[in-house]
Amino acid sequence: MDTKRFNLATVLTLIAAYLGLFVGLIDANAINLALPAIRDDLGGGISGAQWTIDAYNVTFAAVLLTAGSLGDKFGRRTLLRVGLVTFIAASLACALAPSLPLLLAARAVQGIGAAVMLPQGLAITAAAFPDPVERGRATAAWAMAAAMSTAIGPILGGVLTDSLGWRYIFWLNAPVGVLALLMSYRYLPESRDPDAASFDIPGQTLTMLGLSALTIVFVEGRTMPPAWTVALAVTAVAGVAAFRWSQRRVLHPMLPLDLFRSSRLNAALLATFTMTFGIYGLLLVNSFAFQQQRGASALATALWFLPMPVTYLMFIPAVNALAHRTGPRLPISGGLAMMASGMALYAAVGPQADVWLIELSFVLAGAGLALTTGPAVGLAMSAVPVQRAGLASGVVNLARLVGITVGVAVLGSAMAAIGGADGARVATMIGGVAQLIGAAVALRWARSEEFAPMQKEACHA
Repeated sequence: MDTKRFNLATVLTLIAAYLGLFVGLIDANAINLALPAIRDDLGGGISGAQWTIDAYNVTFAAVLLTAGSLGDKFGRRTLLRVGLVTFIAASLACALAPSLPLLLAARAVQGIGAAVMLPQGLAITAAAFPDPVERGRATAAWAMAAAMSTAIGPILGGVLTDSLGWRYIFWLNAPVGVLALLMSYRYLPESRDPDAASFDIPGQTLTMLGLSALTIVFVEGRTMPPAWTVALAVTAVAGVAAFRWSQRRVLHPMLPLDLFRSSRLNAALLATFTMTFGIYGLLLVNSFAFQQQRGASALATALWFLPMPVTYLMFIPAVNALAHRTGPRLPISGGLAMMASGMALYAAVGPQADVWLIELSFVLAGAGLALTTGPAVGLAMSAVPVQRAGLASGVVNLARLVGITVGVAVLGSAMAAIGGADGARVATMIGGVAQLIGAAVALRWARSEEFAPMQKEACHA
């Protein structure tokens, strides 16, 4: 492919590679605004809303690392199509779901489809654009599309929920997904790695077991009999321990444990985890607080929340320049502290306060999100040899997804246990405390002599 300039064929290749994943990101952000409507329609209370988010994220996180190696082995375009078909079919099942259990099962399958798509689009464009300049432009296009989904998704979710109903969030995925599937036959080249590692079945199984058990404890622990809670907590710990044991013994581990000898990588992963732990927990809390306690519609809630993603998008270029001058340590620690201040302000004034105070908390959170996201990814990339950059990218995305899963579970349960405006305050304060811990760790560990260029393609908020 001619990589000297961006022509129509180049643009169509990028659209074909990223369109399916983009609609998946839109879906993931849109569904937060529909949670109260889904609860009213299918029941399940706050825990049902938490599972609507986490059923997707648990399978997404568990399958993500394996999906990349499967694409390398069997063909990235082939796996992209498998992910698209899975995501489309699961979206239709979500739209048609007559009950909450069936919706959650379909959401879990959706997560698998999204996990299969994520690494393939990036790998396809890396192979299609070997020239470093054009590859940089292609990955920057992906980063911008991912960032835009944080602004477009909630508004689209609010519009569809208020006008046509929450099921149309899922109906919309089908035609866009089919378009992406058709474009893959015309515009995407096939690529694979003949030396790709084999599939780590024990690691994949134990990842799913441990993360699922942990999420059940966080979401349902307050309502389950104590014996069940203890049993599931033991299962989660045993699953993590067995995963560590298996990764030391298999020839091609899904997650090589020697990666975690780097304090810089650990700082980047904790920063990413605490970032999404707080922000996505806030999305859940605010959706219910605004629609239940302020009486706002889903669309009005989305519009009130808009300052956060808009601030995030506006700050990205300046953060890129700042990180290259100062290194990652100050942007990451400062960004997490700024997010924590936004969460603390929301917790102090409560969801029924003057709206300008709540908007200010969203602006602080958005600015902190921009300061943290790119530098954290760049720090992770600089902490590993270049030949392991793809693995580091996958691990950062895994930390992001686990942060979302645990944040939604913990903050949602705190809100439900206390109830009302006080529940929202306590939940957001928990998120802020977690981010302050991440900031302190980053301040101590996020030191690097040579800061790698920000890998925008590796992760998004």
